Amino acid sequence: MSGTLQSRRLKEIDVGEIAEINPFVKLVNDQRIVEIPEMVLESEIRITNFPIAYKSWGSLNEKADNCLVVCHALTGSADVADWWGPLLGDGLAFDPSRFFVICLNSMGSPYGSFSPLCQNEETGRAYGPEFPLCTVRDDVRAHKMVLDSLGVTSIACVVGGSMGGMLALEWATMYGKDYVRNMVALATSARHSAWCISWSEAQRQSIYSDPKYQDGYYSLQDPPTAGLSAARMSALLTYRSRNSFETKFARRTPSAEQENKAGKQSLPPPSTVSEHSMQIHNDGNRSRYEPTRMSVSSSTSSSCSFHSASSITSNCSAVGEVKEVKPAQTYFSAQSYLRYQGSKFVNRFDSNCYISITRKLDTHDLARDRPEYNEDLTQVLHSIMQPSLIIGIKSDGLFTYSEQEFLAENIPNSTLEKIESPEGHDAFLLQFKLINSLIVNFLRKNAEEIMNSPPRLWKEQNQLQTVNESLFGEAEEVTNW
Repeated sequence: MSGTLQSRRLKEIDVGEIAEINPFVKLVNDQRIVEIPEMVLESEIRITNFPIAYKSWGSLNEKADNCLVVCHALTGSADVADWWGPLLGDGLAFDPSRFFVICLNSMGSPYGSFSPLCQNEETGRAYGPEFPLCTVRDDVRAHKMVLDSLGVTSIACVVGGSMGGMLALEWATMYGKDYVRNMVALATSARHSAWCISWSEAQRQSIYSDPKYQDGYYSLQDPPTAGLSAARMSALLTYRSRNSFETKFARRTPSAEQENKAGKQSLPPPSTVSEHSMQIHNDGNRSRYEPTRMSVSSSTSSSCSFHSASSITSNCSAVGEVKEVKPAQTYFSAQSYLRYQGSKFVNRFDSNCYISITRKLDTHDLARDRPEYNEDLTQVLHSIMQPSLIIGIKSDGLFTYSEQEFLAENIPNSTLEKIESPEGHDAFLLQFKLINSLIVNFLRKNAEEIMNSPPRLWKEQNQLQTVNESLFGEAEEVTNW
């Protein structure tokens, strides 16, 4: 690499130092974090000396033009091996023996880049809710600074699904075909729809409603886990389809092992019908107080009547022996699965970060603030001249297949591929073999020189392993639940 490029290298930050403030950084193995001296966000807020985390495989070729950028989804990390592992390796879509494969962590994420968990130099404490709004375009600009510092002269292909697809579209739009030569976008959109914005809002409200949230000024030792868990449960419902859940769960009762994974509370046997009813009513309430006996009607002058329509006041009762009570089934395998995923998620993500990134998604609109295209979405898409592979999922209820059709119809040099899967949005992280094949074929046609180059040895070539249970991916396999 030339001396000029070497001199542009960004300062590297000790991951251990960041981990002292942000414990989530330790969840990503062997990533690197660099410090960007200065950038002005779209909001015109100037940020300085902020971190961007990344992880890479392979190396740049002599032209430094074999860079393959992989963009992660909402709660993903820079570790592609974790959430798209079957696509990473020699001869696969992300081939480190031919490409310099890199994934850069988006701002707002708790996994190392600039986020609410970073310390604010002015206050000496974490930004928390005072973290500035960062958009998809801000991410792309920050990530390009990192690529520039590494000596990348151009991107052979940028690939991303869901939120990662938004970044891929912005990469292609912002820097053109001379710098970004090819693009692959999966299960994404040209702008965040009202449907997606509404789901984001519902998830944020779940966090806000947790008493521990405290307007975002909570302690990491006592965070609003109930709210974040509920937000994750809502999100998971958007990642799958109705038929996927019905096939996997139906009305089955969870096994003892599933109940244990879900952290189902073990309560003492009820001694009264009221206690029995209360336990059913509050089953799954993760923020409940110590059990108290309160009369529902103690603050009212009247209660429900089963006697006469003319009664002014009346009392109703539910009596019986607990041993004789035989309630209908109220606890199902689907519930245990959602509770398990909610409890798993709060151990690896931060509530303020979740709010920040869902806000980022809501800002996504390729036509926004682009007067050169009259803020017309079709004009922006017509300007994307790179060979583009658009992959949609027929059963996706979050980023619908019609949105992928819209992209393909308006991006001039694009190809549309359909995934027939009952798994909904998550299929882009589950249909590994098909997606690998589609990307490999696309690269063979549009990155022919790199794909036909002799494979090269690369660091950790023999140590790369596919992760069996994803920690950071949006997809949560439910086959064996």
